[in-house]
Amino acid sequence: MKLFDFSLKLNGFDIDKARSTLEHIQSLSTAEYETYIYEKRREIVTYHLAHNSFFKQFGNNINLENWNSVPIMTKRHLQQPLKTRLSNDFSSKDIYVNKTSGSSGDPFIFGKDKWCHALTWAVIINRFNWYNIDFNKSRQGRFYGIPLNKKGYYKERLKDYFSNRFRFSVFDLSDKAFEKTLTKFKNSSFDYINGYTSPIVQFAKFLRKKAVVLSSLCPTLKVCVVTSEMLFEDDKILLEKQFGVPVVNEYGASELDLIAFQNPNDEWQVNSETLYIEILDEKDRVLPLGEEGRIVITSLYNCAHPFIRYDIGDIGILSKKSTLKKPLLEKLIGRTNDIAILPSGKKAAGLTFYYITKSVIEDDGNVSEFIIEQLDYDHFMIKYVSLSKLTSEKETHIRTEMETYLEPNIKTTFQRLKKLERSKSGKLKQFISHIDN
Repeated sequence: MKLFDFSLKLNGFDIDKARSTLEHIQSLSTAEYETYIYEKRREIVTYHLAHNSFFKQFGNNINLENWNSVPIMTKRHLQQPLKTRLSNDFSSKDIYVNKTSGSSGDPFIFGKDKWCHALTWAVIINRFNWYNIDFNKSRQGRFYGIPLNKKGYYKERLKDYFSNRFRFSVFDLSDKAFEKTLTKFKNSSFDYINGYTSPIVQFAKFLRKKAVVLSSLCPTLKVCVVTSEMLFEDDKILLEKQFGVPVVNEYGASELDLIAFQNPNDEWQVNSETLYIEILDEKDRVLPLGEEGRIVITSLYNCAHPFIRYDIGDIGILSKKSTLKKPLLEKLIGRTNDIAILPSGKKAAGLTFYYITKSVIEDDGNVSEFIIEQLDYDHFMIKYVSLSKLTSEKETHIRTEMETYLEPNIKTTFQRLKKLERSKSGKLKQFISHIDN
């Protein structure tokens, strides 16, 4: 019995029809694809102008002949009761309802009609099939958070059962916990690993200490898919070495869909089947391929709730090799709220500091995890977990690097902790600014 498909159908998601529709979209020629995108954009805008009072008021100056007349929607616009944002034909009882993670600092509840959500699953299934993963058969080792309240906890456990997966804790990353994780892999036929980047990286570091390659103990393992947190190149190298399988980078948003997925040719392929992606500058102008800007996304199928020219809060670059049918995400730089402002007025992505210090702070294996917090315009604190305290020489080296790459007179302080604080979902936010940008 195909339990995963059955669970989707049980919840009203017509996965068979969604798979067939996705195959049709993918079969379109390059010329046909341009028409498809144009028509779907126009169709979804027209629908919401006619059936959604929130969007009709929001986009009252839209000219259907001019896509750039469609205003940019942000998370702040959506922070109002869900019922005020739903289209006339839908209620919260007959749609998929969820809440964003809040990693952007602006959480909100959203809705997706069931056909749109079925297509979301069709895309996810399609991408995992690139690596011979079948959700009805393949066993997943899952590194995700889990609600601690009783109802939420057992709901996730039930979903795990139907999805043929075993969930490992991301809140306890001790060697003792990882010993149990390793034993589970030894005694189970896992086909793939999926979950948050940071706990999976910590597990790989544990394996490195033990000089263990996971696939030698769990030979059924095919691939590792990381999501929700930034994957750095040296961490990817570590994961592939210690797991003995390819590592795939996934980029998605719960309110939208799977946004990009690394294909077998090592390209970060953007989902153009159900989404339309744009890169915009600060004045909402579309940037040429290869230039860095705000990622703005239109959900082409969500009739229950408008996500049209929606600024997701991330900064990225589309490759110059991109086509309308096959856009490629060259780089995901970070979130717009991760921007740091320096004393001179210069702006820098928060991940800049992470890149600067990462190679220095982790080069000897002493530091297992760290985050960077901006306390003031000229003051940054590095919080870290380590076997031993950083030496004064290493601290001085990091301070020098910070000033070299940023600007003079940057103050860098350090705090050694036993454990880094994670969000309720289990995610680790790598850069946090405590000043009002």
